Amino acid sequence: MGSIVLDKVQKKFGETEVIPPLDLEINDGEFVVFVGPSGCGKSTLLRMIAGLEDLTSGAVAIDGADVTETSPAKRGLSMVFQSYALYPHMTVRKNIAFPMRMAGIDQATQDAKIDAAAKSLNLTDYLDRKPGQLSGGQRQRVAIGRAIVREPSAFLFDEPLSNLDAALRVGMRLEIMELHKKLNTTMIYVTHDQVEAMTMADKIVVLQAGVIEQVGSPLELYHRPRNKFVAGFIGSPKMNQIEGAEAAKHNATTIGIRPEHVDVSLTEGTWKGVVGVAEHLGSDTFIHVHETGLDVGEGDLFTVRISGNIEVSHGDTVYLTPQMDKLHKFDAQGLRVE
Repeated sequence: MGSIVLDKVQKKFGETEVIPPLDLEINDGEFVVFVGPSGCGKSTLLRMIAGLEDLTSGAVAIDGADVTETSPAKRGLSMVFQSYALYPHMTVRKNIAFPMRMAGIDQATQDAKIDAAAKSLNLTDYLDRKPGQLSGGQRQRVAIGRAIVREPSAFLFDEPLSNLDAALRVGMRLEIMELHKKLNTTMIYVTHDQVEAMTMADKIVVLQAGVIEQVGSPLELYHRPRNKFVAGFIGSPKMNQIEGAEAAKHNATTIGIRPEHVDVSLTEGTWKGVVGVAEHLGSDTFIHVHETGLDVGEGDLFTVRISGNIEVSHGDTVYLTPQMDKLHKFDAQGLRVE
């Protein structure tokens, strides 16, 4: 079991409130991602669940039991940190074994669990090496292995891939997703990278300034963002948001359209503009269009995703037509309008 319930949890540092009272339910076996910009409170919230940060008020329950006053070691959770937190003088085997040794588990059980964890994480050939002899991705797998052998109710990941290069991040992302399927254990994962959130999560929790802006599946948040913040944060490249007279035509303060939901023509369309930059990515091209006359905010650029087979370049005149059934509307408070 690994259900977690937060009941009006609040965190203050002195007089500064970083987490206003919030409620959240995480179901057994879910892969939940906390995502938001730097400083939004996502790591603080994770540490409150782990017991590494005291609550100012509210309660945390794990599997129906109130653990608000329970020490981190007794909450039945395992945490994987950004920094790996491995012992450099110990072999991989001893690093993985460390929590079991501290718990007084017999050697035969330790060996069986180490072998099973190493096999699932492709670490069998590295058990007698020390962390300094491993790549960043291998070190992160060791940290995960150390968490696995504790057989926790839930795994807590605090930006575990941010120290890895782009290629390793993609590989480790897939490995963690596969691990979740194998173990079928609750995982809570903190990241500022919304691509990680979209690809990994069963459920995403979007945070801003300690406030939960929206909770839902990746596709729910993508197709039905409840406000302008979520609309702009989820999706890469981000949603185009248009204000002023064009939005008013649709009885809204702001309208939004995603880059892939705009048709491009070289001859006719709803809006006319000039290509500033074209990013050719192979199968796709992102064109950043200016001189549209639209109020699109800072930078004055409107982004469109087109097929990589369409040849456009800097200075080309293009015509843009939004797919009207994919238009998002927001009111003066930034909330979604149906």
